[in-house]
Formats: sequence, C-alpha cells, structure tokens
Amino acid sequence: MSEHDANARFIRETIAEPAAIARARAHAVELGAAPISAVVGAQCAVLAASSGARSIVEIGTGAGVSGLWLLRGAPQAVLTTIDNEPEHLGAARQAFAEAKIPAAKARFITGRAADVLPRMNEASYDIVLIDADPENVIEYVEHGLRLARPGGLVLVPRVLAGGKVADPVQRDAVTTAYRSLLQETQESQAVLAAVSTTGEGLLQLARTSE
Repeated sequence: MSEHDANARFIRETIAEPAAIARARAHAVELGAAPISAVVGAQCAVLAASSGARSIVEIGTGAGVSGLWLLRGAPQAVLTTIDNEPEHLGAARQAFAEAKIPAAKARFITGRAADVLPRMNEASYDIVLIDADPENVIEYVEHGLRLARPGGLVLVPRVLAGGKVADPVQRDAVTTAYRSLLQETQESQAVLAAVSTTGEGLLQLARTSE
C-alpha cells in the first residue's frame, strides 16, 4: 500500500460522523442518492464554521447528508436546498427532523437547478455547494459565483471523478467538464481556487471582491 493510500484510509477511519448524519447516509444509499463522504463532509463543516456562514445554498439535496454537515459547521445558518427528486427531499426533511434542525433553518425547493438558480438573489449567500448533474457543473458554478457574496465560497465535491480527471485518456463528458472547471478556475482572476484531494475531492472557490 502506498503512503497516499495509507493516509487516505487512516483519515477515512478517523472521521467520526454524528449519528444523525450516519442514518441519513444509510438512507441515501438505499435511495441510490450517493452522498458525499464523511471526509468531505467534515471539510465542508469546517469551511462553514470558519466563514461564519449565515446563508447557504445547496444544489443537490440527496438524502440530506451534505446539508447536515454544512449546518453542523454553521448551526446559525439558513440552508436553501434544491433537488428535482421529491423522494430525496422527503428523505432530507426526515433526516433534518431527526437531527433536530429547526424548520426555520432549512428551505426545501423542488425543481431543476437550471430553472431555480436564475431566480435567486445575486451576491446574497455565504456558501454555495454544488453536488448535482455533473454534466452541468460549469453552468452551476457560474450561477454559484453569481449568488455568492464577495468573499463567499463555492464548493464542488467529486471533482476528481474517481481518478478519471487525472487520466488524459478519459474524455467522457463529465470528466471533461470537471477537468475544464479545474483548469478555468485556476486561471480565473474572479476567484481564489484550491482543490483538496482527500476523499472524492473538493474544489473550493472563494469569490474575490468586486
């Protein structure tokens, strides 16, 4: 086993996931709504806490795992979460209730992100997390940067596409989209960009001040 693999396994085994999030994860797996890993979830919680986030948008609710991690880091925040699968939103509502998240702290929107995002207020959110429709990830990031306030964060898990992004032979639409996103954000003057390679990967974008 390589040093990288040993480190990754150690970190995976070290993360302590709260019981409510673990239950939501199990439900997500049953629904086929692949949740973010506990390692990436913990990173999102730390970013939410350190930024003092008060207003968060999540594109892709799943069964509530990522939303619960974000609110674990920023319990004072209001989370707006968008998904086009009513079953997923129902599971997330149940998970939030079991985690004792106050109803006023979560707003659930059923619909396609491409239809909902253009109607949301610009520069109004501290964090935008994007975990849906990977073939549309560049479009969603553009919306996310519009919605984020100056200094706000846009977070994109799974950007390594299971290792395919690093393999130049892989040229499917999703891998190409993630590869382009990583290249473009590194070169952009509008954001500060960093990539965590832990877990499934997490692209972190901070919108620079206007």
